[in-house]
Amino acid sequence: MAISFDSALGIHEQALQARVKRAEVQANNLANADTPGFKARDIDFQAMLQQATASQGLQMQTSHEGHMGLGGGTEGSELLYRQPHQPSLDGNTVDAQQEQSRFMRNAMDYQASFQFLNSKFTGLTKALTGQ
Repeated sequence: MAISFDSALGIHEQALQARVKRAEVQANNLANADTPGFKARDIDFQAMLQQATASQGLQMQTSHEGHMGLGGGTEGSELLYRQPHQPSLDGNTVDAQQEQSRFMRNAMDYQASFQFLNSKFTGLTKALTGQ
């Protein structure tokens, strides 16, 4: 029986890739925190995750017709503009403190996704070696 990495690794691979893409966008925001007229951007991680689960056939099923589905966006990795809490006079919408906080949160989420993926590989290795 052949092992399919897509089914063995689950959604963790796509989650890791989405976290990397989001880190790039957030780093770009931080790098342009003092650029006049720069608009802060972000990626809708939930929409990317829903798109990845749909592509793998992992749709949520409801047990009753009155239950709500996940719904949501299918726009995937489309960059969205962030709504500023307090825009600056020069038109820049990056709040450096909030952006750093989001960047660190994304870094922690990346580490968690990486650990999940690593545990999947460890489990596969143990299964293949018969441990």
